[in-house]
Amino acid sequence: QVQLVESGGGLVQPGGSLRLSCAASGSIFRLYAMRWYRQAPGKQRELVSAITSGGDTNYADAVKGRFTISRDNAKNTVYLQMNSLKPEDTAVYYCNAALEVISYWGQGTQVLVSS
Repeated sequence: QVQLVESGGGLVQPGGSLRLSCAASGSIFRLYAMRWYRQAPGKQRELVSAITSGGDTNYADAVKGRFTISRDNAKNTVYLQMNSLKPEDTAVYYCNAALEVISYWGQGTQVLVSS
């Protein structure tokens, strides 16, 4: 069992930055692929970014060049650095850990981009 706890969300003005963190329990964090998803009001949950156990990353087109995903296996934590935020980035952001057919979700953290 893996428990995921997200933090770092909040209210930020357009053009601002936030860094989300997702702390995971368990001793085999390093084996999991980690992903950030988001869900805006009235919309489906969408994949924002992912990082494999080996450190390979990918991003949704909407966030390329603005968001950076990283992981610190010593701290069992994955991060999402979000820069140049736009109102359309407003959503609840969820952390996901996946290993083969196993998948765990965090409770989400709210990001609101507004002036």
